[in-house]
Amino acid sequence: MPVTRVDVTPAAAAMMVRLRELHGPLMFHQSGGCCDGSSPMCYLEGEFRTGGSDVLLESLAIEGVPEPITFWMSAAQFELWKHTHLTVDVVPGRGAGFSLEAPEGVRFLIRSRLLTEAELAALAT
Repeated sequence: MPVTRVDVTPAAAAMMVRLRELHGPLMFHQSGGCCDGSSPMCYLEGEFRTGGSDVLLESLAIEGVPEPITFWMSAAQFELWKHTHLTVDVVPGRGAGFSLEAPEGVRFLIRSRLLTEAELAALAT
């Protein structure tokens, strides 16, 4: 099984499918503390401008979504989180108004753990 930096729970994947059906292609940017703390923010693909100061952590293949959903983080924040595996989950409650799931009465959040030495070595290759 390939080593990843980002995974999603089944509930988060189901919400991504719904949001894709409602809005079109999606992307995520891991917030660095603005707006809703450090929540992953879901946007229409390309709506949040990424560039040289951002790192693409993963292109998520979600069953029921025709194209990968990109997951980005600022390079400065990545330096602090590069040893961390992220799992996107969704829970009831109102999140940030900028993220597409907010009107659905839920919010995405990150569950994290440290990457193992083996995972870090695999990601380095």
